[in-house]
Amino acid sequence: MNIKALRSDKIYRNVLQAPQEEKVELLRQKMFAPFMKKWEIQHVPFKATEPGGFDVIMMNNMTHLSPAQITNEISTELDLISSDSFWDECEEAVKKSLHLFTEHGVNLRVSDYLFTILLGNPNSPLLRINEGYSGDGGIPGYIFGTLVPNEYTIPRMKAALAHECNHNVRYQFIEWDHFAVTLGELIVSEGLAENYATSIFGQELLGPWVTKTDKETLNKRIKPVLKEKLQLAGFQNLSPYLYGDEIAKLQNLTPVNMPYSAGYACGYYLIKYYLEKTGKTIYEATITPANVILDEVKGFWDEETIISCKRYCSNYRHNKKNVTLLR
Repeated sequence: MNIKALRSDKIYRNVLQAPQEEKVELLRQKMFAPFMKKWEIQHVPFKATEPGGFDVIMMNNMTHLSPAQITNEISTELDLISSDSFWDECEEAVKKSLHLFTEHGVNLRVSDYLFTILLGNPNSPLLRINEGYSGDGGIPGYIFGTLVPNEYTIPRMKAALAHECNHNVRYQFIEWDHFAVTLGELIVSEGLAENYATSIFGQELLGPWVTKTDKETLNKRIKPVLKEKLQLAGFQNLSPYLYGDEIAKLQNLTPVNMPYSAGYACGYYLIKYYLEKTGKTIYEATITPANVILDEVKGFWDEETIISCKRYCSNYRHNKKNVTLLR
């Protein structure tokens, strides 16, 4: 298995020092060209055919620092992701997350992996909702981490990378179709990924996409709705149920009266229920089709899910304390 880190800190420094008129193309070629196959699979144009058209740079600018923002003003943030120890820890997280599958009998179909860490835009409403960090790992072989670096987000990067590695493995075995994917598949997928991350790095790194949901909201508001929408297909249609109304509005989608990351929180507890009920390992579950998992958890929808108030409250207080660092 070949795992390679693309040192984004060095690329950001090159862009920072470049003339303004060269920044866009420098970022495009150095940061995003190595991920060309990913863009092709996702049908994201590498370079727009006309000015202002959608391409990898425009997509980057939605939640990450734009080329114009890469100036001396980001020196502090850049320093925080420039140490060898930071990159060593990130690489070790990716290696561990992937190698654990092979150690548990899952023969990965992809042998080459490329990952990098992108600097998030602290003014991005989407990133603020996610407490300053996120990731992207659905295309096998390619993994992104995103963060606004601070004392809260940096320790969580390893868990975010493990989450994305789980997606990376799952979609080596489960076929992805943007238009045919169901809400059930994405609830299962996100639940698997977050359970996997916490199985490696501990419950204390459970993401805000789970910790912000309390027992009453999950049982009374989320589960009754999502239970009836599991077969809803097409990413555009199911996105509001997965991410919630706040994010739906930011994406110009119609709200559906769902709280923040409803599908993520539901998926996390659904997969915990599945693993306990069946005795399956997280490694087996990761490559299991969603319909098989959902058939085993029918009782989950009508059974009250218990959330540890102690864990939830301490995590939420920690999130509330640190979110001010993003503003």
